[in-house]
Amino acid sequence: MSKPIPGLFITGTDTEVGKTHVAAMIAGSLAAAGRKVGVYKPVASGSRREGDRLICDDAAKLWEGAGRPGELDRVCPQHFAAPLVPHLAASMEGRKLDAELLRSGIDYWRCRSEIILVEGVGGLMSPVGQHEYVADLADEFGYPLVVVSRNVLGTINATLQTLITAATFREGLPIAGVVLNNLAPPVDDESLSTNRQELAARCIPPILAEVGWRVDGFDVEIDWFELATP
Repeated sequence: MSKPIPGLFITGTDTEVGKTHVAAMIAGSLAAAGRKVGVYKPVASGSRREGDRLICDDAAKLWEGAGRPGELDRVCPQHFAAPLVPHLAASMEGRKLDAELLRSGIDYWRCRSEIILVEGVGGLMSPVGQHEYVADLADEFGYPLVVVSRNVLGTINATLQTLITAATFREGLPIAGVVLNNLAPPVDDESLSTNRQELAARCIPPILAEVGWRVDGFDVEIDWFELATP
């Protein structure tokens, strides 16, 4: 039997925490190291219209970060216009979310990649169907989680809740660690300088890195391939 392709599943503590930015940087780091990187986003909502086409900007960012591997349309084979949970967004367009394609869409990348990065939608308990959640896909793919968390007041609670969810979902989801992301310019908020230290003291998984405001890189060098390898 062929050796399974390693991968990472990038999730977040919520929507709009910078998952795509972080995932694209991970892809860029791996590509710069000479790795063949597959990027996959099973589904997305809130795509923008350009004429008669729907454009998934998240998919384009992932694809560009990975060095434009394969076909762009294969990065996110299902995406919808309405900024709603995917099955409702699909219904508004007279379409139906394809639960099988959520899973099988990754197969395109398995035969073309040394490592696959999967970006979820929203957080682990964001619905991807009537009875399924992002965590279900993460569990089936089996890749270690990279949890992206905003560096804001309240991130300790949100991050710990996400880690608890991962640890207790079914038999537990593997966790590579947490990336703390600064989504706004520095402000007079003492929590911004203490969140990382507090999280490191309270989280069992490591705080892998921090991303500065408008910085296209991590504050430390990370071997993402090693983190992804079973």
